[in-house]
Amino acid sequence: MRLHKLTIPQAGITFLLTAAFTLLFGVGFAQSQSKEDEPEQRNTSRRSELWNGLYTKYRVGEKLYYYGEYHVRTRDQLIQNMAQIYLRFGMSYIINKNLEITGGIATPFYWATPDYKNQEKPYDKVVNQFRFWQQALFIQSMGRAKVYHQIRTEQRWRRDNYVGSPFELTWRWRYKIATYIPINSPKLQQGTYFASLYNELFIQTGKPVIRNPFEDNRTFVGIGYILNEKVQFQAGYAKSFQQRDSGIDYANRDLIRFSVYHNLDFTKRKTPPVEFQPVF
Repeated sequence: MRLHKLTIPQAGITFLLTAAFTLLFGVGFAQSQSKEDEPEQRNTSRRSELWNGLYTKYRVGEKLYYYGEYHVRTRDQLIQNMAQIYLRFGMSYIINKNLEITGGIATPFYWATPDYKNQEKPYDKVVNQFRFWQQALFIQSMGRAKVYHQIRTEQRWRRDNYVGSPFELTWRWRYKIATYIPINSPKLQQGTYFASLYNELFIQTGKPVIRNPFEDNRTFVGIGYILNEKVQFQAGYAKSFQQRDSGIDYANRDLIRFSVYHNLDFTKRKTPPVEFQPVF
């Protein structure tokens, strides 16, 4: 396989490698500390969820795009109970063909889990969060495939579902490596079926984070179809292993994902066909 020459700046490569190492080291350190400090037995629960998402990227300037995500997520036998409505908004700036940056806000809404029904304290059925988020996306070509390195930070004001609970600030740090491989054509273009794979690590910091700095790890495998330069579809399966606030309780989640991507150009300029855009 021939490796194409990249134009990512050396500083960007250094930043990427440093961030990846920091995440991996942080997760390993957190788990080792948990084993030393928490002799309690680990408890793991299993559940299934269905995630439906619409991703939008609308060009509003030569290198400026509006970015939006809109998700409806259900859980317990996939659709038995409502889990989340997740709204993410931002603006993306294309630095060059190998690097883009994005920032914005997110407002997810969380439904209380069935466990709350067994508690005596009053609780809210739905609570929301407030987030700021920033992201750098490094794009790498490797033969027919594209590889994406996503580094995302989030500042989250969140609370639990008990009535009167205060909002607390935590930071979340995410690193994802994803690849898209065309199946029936030499490149990602109209009419192409493609394989999609990714792995993402999540860690969190902040005053409320005491026993679970490692938050989640997700691995996804799926297949997609590019209808045209404006629309693509994707479906697949993700495995999520999530650590809860107690530090000894874990959620082993099976996630079925269906995603639609929509692209538009509001600049009304005669431009070359839009290059393939990833769905995360």
